[in-house]
Amino acid sequence: MRRRTFVIGALILGLVAAAAFFARRGPRGVEVDTTLVARRPNLQAFVTASGEIVADRYADIGSSVMGRIDDLRVKEGDKVRAGQVLARLDPVQARSQRDAATAGVQALATEQVAAREQVRAARADIDAARARVAETEANLRRIDSLFKERLVSAAERDTAVAAADGARAQLAATQAAVSRAEESIRTAERRQQQARAQAAGAGDLLSKTEITSPIDGVVSRLQVRQGEMVVIGIQNQPGTTLMTISDLAEVNAEIKVAEADVMRLKLGQSATVTLDAVSGRRFAGKVIEIGTGALPPAVGSAATAAAREFRVVVRITDPNPGLRPGLTCDAEILTDERPNAIVVPLQAVVLRPTSTGGEDTAGVFVVRDGAARFVPVKTGIIGGLLIEVAGVEAGTPVVSGPFQVLRTLKDGDTVTTAKK
Repeated sequence: MRRRTFVIGALILGLVAAAAFFARRGPRGVEVDTTLVARRPNLQAFVTASGEIVADRYADIGSSVMGRIDDLRVKEGDKVRAGQVLARLDPVQARSQRDAATAGVQALATEQVAAREQVRAARADIDAARARVAETEANLRRIDSLFKERLVSAAERDTAVAAADGARAQLAATQAAVSRAEESIRTAERRQQQARAQAAGAGDLLSKTEITSPIDGVVSRLQVRQGEMVVIGIQNQPGTTLMTISDLAEVNAEIKVAEADVMRLKLGQSATVTLDAVSGRRFAGKVIEIGTGALPPAVGSAATAAAREFRVVVRITDPNPGLRPGLTCDAEILTDERPNAIVVPLQAVVLRPTSTGGEDTAGVFVVRDGAARFVPVKTGIIGGLLIEVAGVEAGTPVVSGPFQVLRTLKDGDTVTTAKK
């Protein structure tokens, strides 16, 4: 009995001692990762995107006429000059249309000559009709004077009056014939102008059976072969693209930039372009064009859910002669830089509500005497995984993780530093 009482007393004393020990030790606290606020000599912010190499000047060569390729004079990779004949289409149909239109012009010219002859004849008839009018009117005046002296009968006077009226009517008819002949000349002239325009159009189509290069460059893509049919575009159906001529004197990188980054871009910003095809080489460049409208969503993606992208063109200032349009590339555009910047890891900056209940405030948790203290900071540019801050000194330990802990960490929480 005495021994049992002794054991129970010893257990009670042990429990009391353990409780006193843990009471003096206090709570263990949340385990966190910490890092020191650092100073960077030069913090740089970049926008990265992917795209492809394109020529600054290029032309997709199509055709204004339909026909079979009779003569293909270039192959892919050939250098061409502006105005050089690249291909020739079957000209039979276009030539026949030109010849028919030319013959129509000549026929109308003959009709115009005939109409002018009709006008001259009608004008001669006018002169004869006027002479006839003068003759009949003079005769009528003589008959009138004799009729007054009762030397001629009324029938003879009526005959003279009718002759004069007939001569006047004949003169009017002849003048109308002249007007009609002159209108025929004007009509023939207009028809001849129309025929000449049709002949010019037919001649233009005939000339376009010879496909020429609009610029100096290289045949970067050839999509047809000799003997194939070439068609022209109709409404929503595109026509045949024969080839692409690219001027490789100046080469660009055409990239697609996410909508979250495009507002940080400006014309003239420096860039670096890399290509898988040219490993180990970095090409300098600058931004020369920023798209004002988003590119269409990718095929198969929901138009409302797909992230928007914008077309950005980077001019490569030191191109390699071996660069070719279509090569894939990555571009890194320098958007901002800060000398002697105070930085912390990006994940260390968190948002917490203000005491006044307004908008959330950005800040970091500084570790002081085993507790996390929320310190508001003003953020600047983002460079990789670092962000510029103002409001804390370099060398100050701040909480940088884990992410789950930072989500719920509060000002004044007891923390312990995780052992590395």
